[in-house]
Amino acid sequence: MATNRKLGRTTDIRMAMLKTLTTDLILNGKVETTLARAKEVKAIADSIISLAIKEKDNFEMVEVKVVKAKLDSKGNKETELVKSKNGKEYLKVVKEETTEKRQKDMPSRLNARRKIMRKINKVKDSEGNNIDLPSKLFNEIAPKYAGKNVGGFTRIIKAGPRRGDGAEMAILQLI
Repeated sequence: MATNRKLGRTTDIRMAMLKTLTTDLILNGKVETTLARAKEVKAIADSIISLAIKEKDNFEMVEVKVVKAKLDSKGNKETELVKSKNGKEYLKVVKEETTEKRQKDMPSRLNARRKIMRKINKVKDSEGNNIDLPSKLFNEIAPKYAGKNVGGFTRIIKAGPRRGDGAEMAILQLI
């Protein structure tokens, strides 16, 4: 007997659909879909969130040397006129070296991040910048559910039959 629903799709299409629904749930907080799909996504989302809760504080702060272009008051890169070996002059960007404190994941948190990335898609915002969903899970969602027991982070609300084909619809949301 199968442990998961086939949902009338081949394996690769079904897995892509579930990944997309899980990503939308984490990104937006709720998603409307059929009841069978909601039940499958609920299991995936609960496992991801429980993994994020377990590893949320497992990092260390390290100082990293960063070399950046020096910026002027308007935010433009500063340049200087330099002479090359053959006598030609060109503009060179002025660099400045600073140290920053950054989070470094411990090995188990890095493994958890990779497991999470296997179950969700990469997402971009409206301006085309990448959204780091694992960081959102670790920094926003996991602290919210830190006191809860394992599981029960999502809720399914039945929304009645769909008008076209009568499929049972449901709203899946983070509690």
